[in-house]
Amino acid sequence: MALTLIVCAGLGSAGLAQSVAPSPKPEDPAADSAAAMDDTVQDAHIPKSTWDMWDIGRPHPLQGKGAFGDHDPIGLAAGKLIPTDCSFNWSDPDSHKLFCFGSQASLVYFLAAPKENEARAEKGWRTLKGATGS
Repeated sequence: MALTLIVCAGLGSAGLAQSVAPSPKPEDPAADSAAAMDDTVQDAHIPKSTWDMWDIGRPHPLQGKGAFGDHDPIGLAAGKLIPTDCSFNWSDPDSHKLFCFGSQASLVYFLAAPKENEARAEKGWRTLKGATGS
């Protein structure tokens, strides 16, 4: 019985020695979010907006200011007129044109090759506007 207690006491002291060592400081999950919020690009050509999801039904502040009559450039490149409210948008840093997108997926796809996609959208816009007579 005494042997068993000594062995248990030996294990207990080894466990105690391990628990005394300082544990690494846990990562702050809010630190990444705070850094991301600080790392925003403000384009002087695009007014700051207070529009958010609670303003459904109210026109987006950028509506009516986008290229191609606020139609989705990826839709135009595919030969479709997809109207947008400019909720998803991107401003070209070179030309300062504002492009409005119908979805976030469309915006991401456009940004993979913005110049090429803009040229495709321009071609589609001319074709579609010629076909509608506007």
